[in-house]
Amino acid sequence: MARIPGAAVAATGLVGGYAVARYTGKRPLGGVVLAAAGAVAARDWNERAGTPTAAALTGLYTAAFGLSHPLARKIGAWPSVFAVAGAVAGASYAFADRADRSPAAD
Repeated sequence: MARIPGAAVAATGLVGGYAVARYTGKRPLGGVVLAAAGAVAARDWNERAGTPTAAALTGLYTAAFGLSHPLARKIGAWPSVFAVAGAVAGASYAFADRADRSPAAD
């Protein structure tokens, strides 16, 4: 079975977490989505690129969530979420997904 890249999981967690919080009106529920996707992405990053890279990408994921809030005041909520999701996805691709040379990737 093909593996879903950590970049896709992380971006989906950031965008999906915000969408769930916004459209249900329940911020904690959005946080559950954000945390669950972050945990799945972190496990994937660890398997593909090792613990130091996984820790750095997990830190970036967490920081991106935090930075999206002040950025939203400047550019709007959805553009902010898409910007940070794109940044995390790009970093994930560059440092974990692209470097994956496991047999499952072929």
